Amino acid sequence: MAQVATAVQGFVSLLARLLLAAIFLASAIGNKIPQFKATAAYMESEGVPNPRFALFGAIGLLLIGGLSVVSGAWTRIGSMCLFVFVVAATYYFHDFWTFADPIQQQLQTIQFMKNMAIAGGLLALVAFGGGPWSIDGWISRRQTEVEAGVSASRPRVQPKPQQQG
Repeated sequence: MAQVATAVQGFVSLLARLLLAAIFLASAIGNKIPQFKATAAYMESEGVPNPRFALFGAIGLLLIGGLSVVSGAWTRIGSMCLFVFVVAATYYFHDFWTFADPIQQQLQTIQFMKNMAIAGGLLALVAFGGGPWSIDGWISRRQTEVEAGVSASRPRVQPKPQQQG
């Protein structure tokens, strides 16, 4: 029964990581990198200080964090990278409190809340890690096995008794 629970947890945590990381990797690869100049200009119009430098940083956070979360390698660190990105992007680009038009204010409030939900998912990854189907999970299992004196790559072999004579 425990093996089934671990398999379900592994699958669900992998699916969660893929779903969370998809938006960040797509944003970097499909938008920010190919549209670098236009994105930097938009960031400047939204009041982001030093937009070109900030965009390089944002792309770095998106790629490092996204790849880390997908692979489950250094999941907690990658999730924190993405969390920092989400908080900064939400503050600068979904500042619903600055809109006078009620429709725009409502749209930006929805985007703000969506980002807060994503941030919550990222914090869950920070708290609980990548799960059993991640590189972090594999390393953790491997360390446990080594500490217990069992090799994961091969079964423990008993030494042959010496023949007398």
